[in-house]
Parts: sequence; C-alpha cells; structure tokens
Amino acid sequence: MEKLILLAMAGGAGALSRYGLAGLVHRFAGGGFPAGTFVVNMIGSLLFGLIWGILDQRAILGPQARVIILTGFMGAFTTFSTFMFETATLLRDGQWLPAVLNIAGQNMVGLALLFTGLALARLVP
Repeated sequence: MEKLILLAMAGGAGALSRYGLAGLVHRFAGGGFPAGTFVVNMIGSLLFGLIWGILDQRAILGPQARVIILTGFMGAFTTFSTFMFETATLLRDGQWLPAVLNIAGQNMVGLALLFTGLALARLVP
C-alpha cells in the first residue's frame, strides 16, 4: 500500500510540474506551435534518460524507488519519455523493426485515434 501511495504522490508531483512548466513556456512562446508540450516532452526525455542512466550505472536506489521516480513522476510529467525509453531499449537491443514500428505506429495511429475521438465526441448529445 505504501508503494501505491508514493507512486500516486510522485504522479501528482509530475502532473503538477508538467502543468506549471507547459503553462510557463506557453505564456512566453505564445500560440501557434505547442511549445509548452514540446518543451515538457523534450525535458522529460532528457531527464528520463539521465535518471535511468544514473540509476542503472550506480544502483543507488532499489527497484521500488525506480518505479516511483520513473513511472510515477516521469510518467505523469510526460508519457513521451516512456515512449522514448521503450524505443531506445528496442534499438539498444538491436530490434530495429519493432523500434521503427513503435515510432511510426504510436505517432500515426495515435494521431488517427485522436481525430477518431474528436469525431466520436461530436456524436455525443
């Protein structure tokens, strides 16, 4: 139960951090391009890689702490970092085709499903 509470707290902190940073960037960048989301996703990818690398190389935290930090905080901060992590793992393991399919699939299918969801939303009375 303690792990779930810590995971939820880390997720809340990640979501609040995302909201705050994206809003700050949007305020300065203006509209037109989703700069807030872009910045959050890029920072999230950098931080996920940095944290993952440090934890992997130095083994300074146990598996539970890793899940709380990487899945809880970083997962809520940006799901893009998890997508990059999974793709990087495939590439590192020499699984090029699954990596390419993951990149193309998540982007193309994700965008198609987003538009499908928008279309379905118009059908709701």
